[in-house]
Formats: sequence, structure tokens, C-alpha cells
Amino acid sequence: MSLPALRLLNDADFSAESYQLPAEKILRGKPTQTVWMHYSDPSGQFHVGVWRGEIGKWQVRYTEDEWCELLDGESLVCDTEGHCTRLIAGMRFVIPRGFVGTWEVVQTTTKRFVLYERAEQCNES
Repeated sequence: MSLPALRLLNDADFSAESYQLPAEKILRGKPTQTVWMHYSDPSGQFHVGVWRGEIGKWQVRYTEDEWCELLDGESLVCDTEGHCTRLIAGMRFVIPRGFVGTWEVVQTTTKRFVLYERAEQCNES
């Protein structure tokens, strides 16, 4: 059995998709977000790409596990108990599934990300 071809990721090879968050999630500003999706597996559960967020603050509720590396900018991520982490260029971190809190972009932020979101299994009794 042959494995799928190796995929090289060159940022210049991917087009950007910009979007606005739903108004009910935004706490401050009007932060435009842009994603360059580099790879999504056939199951739709595993994704790799680059994300950029403009200045603003919004609520987050992670249904996925996400590894990130900040490429530039500054953000502040806070949990519901008020514990905040200042993120700057060069930092690598994981946001686990189930994290609830806020993400604030203090300076336009770009991050490389890898995320995995488990498919929900529905069992009817």
C-alpha cells in the first residue's frame, strides 16, 4: 500500500480567506481574521495553516486541540478565572480542547497552527 505524497508547505502557495466573527462573540473592536489553510485531511478533523487576527477581543470556546507558534504580534489569552497569558512572537503553545475564555489581539498577530478536532460520535439508544 502506497502512502499519500508528502506535502510541502510554502506560504506563498495558498490563498487567504478573511472573515468577521459573529457579533455575539466580539467584546471589543471589529477584528478581521484571515486564514491561509495549508492542509486539511480527508476526514476534516486535522488542519494546518496560518492565521492572522486584527486588534480586538472576543470570546473563545475550543472544541479542538490546537498547537500554535506566534510569528509576529502580541495577544493576550485569558481563561474564565482571569488567568492571562501574554503571547509574543516566537512562543509555542497548545490550547486544549475545552478551553473557554477570551482572546485579545493587542498588536496584529500572526500564528502558524495545527489543529485536531475529534469527530463527534452520535449513538442513539
